[in-house]
Order: sequence, then C-alpha cells, then structure tokens
Amino acid sequence: MITDIQGGITAPRGFTAAGVHCGIKKAKKDFALIYSDTPATVGSAYTKNVVQAAPVLVDKAQCARGGTFRALAVNSGNANACTGSRGMQDAWAMVTLTAAALHIVPEEVLVSSTGVIGQYLPMDRIAEGIQLSAQSLGNHGTCAAEAIRTTDTFTKEAAVQFEHEGVTITLGGMAKGSGMIAPNMATMLAFVTTDAAIAGGPLQAATNATVPRSFNRISVDGDMSTNDMVIVLANGRAGNPHIGEPSGALYEAFTAALERLLVTLSKMIVMDGEGATKFVEIRMMGALTEAEADTAARAVANSNLVKTAIHGEDANWGRILAAIGYSGITFDPALVTMHFGDVPILGQNYAIDFSEERAKEVLKAREIVITIDLHRGSAHAIFWTCDLSKEYVAINANYRT
Repeated sequence: MITDIQGGITAPRGFTAAGVHCGIKKAKKDFALIYSDTPATVGSAYTKNVVQAAPVLVDKAQCARGGTFRALAVNSGNANACTGSRGMQDAWAMVTLTAAALHIVPEEVLVSSTGVIGQYLPMDRIAEGIQLSAQSLGNHGTCAAEAIRTTDTFTKEAAVQFEHEGVTITLGGMAKGSGMIAPNMATMLAFVTTDAAIAGGPLQAATNATVPRSFNRISVDGDMSTNDMVIVLANGRAGNPHIGEPSGALYEAFTAALERLLVTLSKMIVMDGEGATKFVEIRMMGALTEAEADTAARAVANSNLVKTAIHGEDANWGRILAAIGYSGITFDPALVTMHFGDVPILGQNYAIDFSEERAKEVLKAREIVITIDLHRGSAHAIFWTCDLSKEYVAINANYRT
C-alpha cells in the first residue's frame, strides 16, 4: 500500500537540501541544491522542444555516461536558454563549481535553470549561490522548493512511502511550474529523490513509464518550454532487495509509488496555473486504446475555447466535441456521451436534456470533473487542465518586467 507522508526531497534517507537567495532575483530565494550522501542512480526526462537550454544539454551528456550522481544544482530567475556557447560554458561551470564546493567529482553533478530566456547567467551570483547552499545543506526541502519557483504562487512538494518485505521505501519530490504548461513536457522542473536500491536501467524504465501518465497529461496554456526536465535520484539507502531489472513485484510497486508522486506534483502545477480559477480533470472513457484516449483528452485540455468556456462557467459541450473531432482519432460523434460532474450533458444521438442551472453549479466549483465516453472500447485516460482567464494574459504580458 502506498501512503502519502509529509515532506519533500529530504524525506528519503541520505538526502539533504538547501534553498538560498544569491541575487539573481531581487529578494526571493533563487538557488537550490540537492545532495545525496551516497552515489545515486538516475532516471530522467526532458523537453521535446527543439530549442533546448544549456542545462538540458549538459544533463543529457552527464546521464549518457551511465554513472551515478551525488548533487543537483538549480537556479531560478534565468533560464540559460538561447545563450549559445557562453551558455554552455556557464552550465558546465555550474557543474564544476558545485563539485568543488561539495568535494565530489564533476561527473556526479547535474544542473538545471529556469526563468527568462536569452539572458546570460550572472556567474558571480551563481558561484555565491553554490557556496551558500553547500554550507546550508540540511533538512531544508521546503527552502529548496521555494528557490526553484518563478511565477508559482506556492511551493510544490510531496512524499510517499511503501513497504516491501518489511523494508520501508520512501520517495520525495518537488516541482515548479504554473505557466507555459503543455503536455510533452510542460514548462516545469521536477526533482525526485528515493532511498530505493534500484539500478539505472530499471529506474529509467520506471521514469519512462510514469512521466507520460503524469507530467505529460497536464496543460495550462498549450506552450512548451526550453528547460523542462524530470530528474529521479535513487541512492539505495533503504536497503531493499536490489531492483536490477524492470520487472517483478518490487519494481511494479516502486513504479506505482513513483507514478503516485508524479501525479500529485502534476496536479499541483495545474492548480497553480497562471491566472487559473478552475482545476479541471478530464476523464476520456470508452476508447479503443489508452493512446487514443490520451489523444482525445489532450485536444480538449489544450483547447482555448474549452478553457475560456469553463472560466465563464458555460456548459458549452459543443466546444469539447469539436476538440475531439480535430484531435485526429476516428470515432462516431453520435455515440459520444458527456457529464459535467454528475450532471448528464450530452446523450447519444446528440440528445440534450439538462438543467443549465445544475450545470452552472458544477462549473462554479474550484475543482471540476468532465467525463466523456466515446463508446468504442474499454480504454481510458485522465488529463488535468485549468481555465484560461484575463489574469493569465496580464501575467504573461509583463513577465520580463
């Protein structure tokens, strides 16, 4: 059984963290450090954007070596994206400076950045942030979660535990993101620690299996960023039987716990969507395959017309059906049924007989469930999105100022 517990990235054994202010931002914390007291295997996922920030490229190179890691250094306020050769030099400098401060080798360090695109990192401040955070390491997961925020209005951290043959395994995580959020992946960073003993191969397999069902099923505004990444570090301190292959009961239990944690963090990102007033869960049922359900739900979640209708508390089912229609799946529109909460909105053969008042009551809520049944099969997918408001425009019209 998976249990939600208090904490974040320092909940698993052997992990410490820090979050400090080093001057990239005017006043808020802007530099975070995660450290494992023993070498950790890694699983990772990155933005699918062709334009990729320097830290994404550096981490891909570091992970390609197939080694273990001890530290992850993260700055906010500056994305170090579209910065050319100097940006790459600065990202590698973050690696070497962090290694020196922690007395480890550069091959054991990963880096990440988030913030404004097209500006060079202030390396004097970065260096100060590395030193300050290295000196401040402790049970400071919340401080680290605060330090990676940009337009986020609250910190996003969570932790889970499960037992296997009397051994307790813990996973903790933190994330940032509230705008430029679109599936595959979103403008988000997510960092997970675990004390599970698991080899790099099965850890990567678990990451590959869970990211598509969590961070790749959220949407705020349909935009994809340049810096997005998920990093999972596993240091083996739990002492469980070593997971050497992506199979077996323990691997399946670990993957389920990882998915639980990532879904929790994903929902937090959508709840904090820039200018959002509604959190919307889209349940796409009755598809032939999960991929088909995913495609249809994705189209609904990304539709600005659907999102603005939800913001206006308008039960405009036609916009939802139209979005499924251009999603690319094959289906019979006359078979589709739809519910807003527990209120039937659309019946088969376009039967419409619902109370506008009851539908509006559902749409007035902060959290809304929309269930759509294609009546084609038994597969389903769940997607999370939010409404689109005037406040979203105001936030992003003034992001750099």
